[in-house]
Amino acid sequence: MASRRLTLPNVITLCRIAACPVLFWLVLRPGAAAGFWAFALFIVAALSDLWDGYLARKHGWITDVGKLLDPLADKLLLVATLVPIYLVSNLPGELNDVPWWGPLPLWVLVVIFVRELAITVFRAYAARRGVVVAAGRSGKLKSLAQSLFVGGLLLWYPLLDTAVARSWDAARAWELWSVFHGGWVGIMLSVALVLTIYSMFDYLWSYRTLMGVRD
Repeated sequence: MASRRLTLPNVITLCRIAACPVLFWLVLRPGAAAGFWAFALFIVAALSDLWDGYLARKHGWITDVGKLLDPLADKLLLVATLVPIYLVSNLPGELNDVPWWGPLPLWVLVVIFVRELAITVFRAYAARRGVVVAAGRSGKLKSLAQSLFVGGLLLWYPLLDTAVARSWDAARAWELWSVFHGGWVGIMLSVALVLTIYSMFDYLWSYRTLMGVRD
């Protein structure tokens, strides 16, 4: 295992971190062009997370730096998308609403960020006791659902902007697409919230002996 070198996966992770403030800015920018760029950058960042993990495992480029940077990049990406989405969705006008949800409620961000903080603290506590809390199936599904929601919404905004600007919003094709796309966004947020809460308790229960809980 490479423990000190700045490997290619680490460089990819650093690029993902550097992309976060740009993504934050793009999501807040008005107009369809900025929206499409935000969607494209988010997709690249999300796929880079899979790529750097694949390279690290395939070539044995697992480093202590990477173990620190990768979860940091994931959390920064979450902040760089959910916070501006919250701000945009709470601006006046129905075009800014999250499908099925309207303005994104503040409690949604609280649930997601409190879960991330709680598991991060728990992992640090476990590490001090010599136990590595690995990413579980429920945590991976949670991350996938969150990404599907964020990606879907980042595409929804510029598509809706374009449809309204070009008077496509009255067409039957757009009506059908908006039902599908809007439903996808709304359902994915609901699924992400359920998995966010479930995965937290799943981690805590799986490692309950660390807290002195016995069967």
